[in-house]
Amino acid sequence: MTSIIIGVVLIYAGLCAALFFFQRNLIYFPQPRTPGEGTTTFTLSTADAEVLVTVRQRSSANAVLYFGGNAEDASGSLPDLATAFPDHSIYLLHYRGYGGSSGKPSEAALVADALTLFDKIHLEKKHVIAVGRSLGSGVAIQLASQRAVSRLILVTPYNSLQELAVRLYPYFPIRWLLLDKFESWRHAEQVAIPTLIIAAEHDEVIPRASTDALYKHFHNGIAVLKVLPETEHNTLSNHPEYIQLLKSVLLQSSGSLKQATSTPSS
Repeated sequence: MTSIIIGVVLIYAGLCAALFFFQRNLIYFPQPRTPGEGTTTFTLSTADAEVLVTVRQRSSANAVLYFGGNAEDASGSLPDLATAFPDHSIYLLHYRGYGGSSGKPSEAALVADALTLFDKIHLEKKHVIAVGRSLGSGVAIQLASQRAVSRLILVTPYNSLQELAVRLYPYFPIRWLLLDKFESWRHAEQVAIPTLIIAAEHDEVIPRASTDALYKHFHNGIAVLKVLPETEHNTLSNHPEYIQLLKSVLLQSSGSLKQATSTPSS
């Protein structure tokens, strides 16, 4: 009996060790970059990586920064963003390890690169909208809590990546093992700009409860939650209202933004 218990303990410890050492392989799924018509790329040089950014340039002082999902080629979101924001320059960040960028992705690295990119473009573009989808919502919200972003759009966001991981691996001490927690709720209270949250009614990846929990952490009047009916995590942007919602963030105040969108569904 003792040997059986020891064996079980060793197996469990081995599984915990595997989760710890390979956890980022379960979070980040780098994708190649697809060249887009009418775009250019530039390299964001950091101390330990060369990060590529795809750009659709415009002459105005307006810009959109986009941070994609964990298995997304950010270039694929350019058509929707270009339609919604025709007069804005659009910057699509390819995370470390994605789209030809060097380095390895981590929460600290992604957020640091987002801050560096903002600081670079804000020298010329005074009005910057940050858009984060899925994993990227955790990057965008941290950027908005630390820099003078003008508007924030979170698409299929989560309250905390750690909470999602605990749900997926309930029998492991995830809170002790996880390195990249992406606790977006910690940063929501620091966001003071009009924020639009777009959720999928039938999101099979990020539970609706997680998005609702994040929404409640914003101060009153800051965020608006819109749920697109009959959509899933990866089909939300196909909904006919999606681009109109993106456009609505250009309204002048949180109050007018709220009037332009429906209230959260139950």
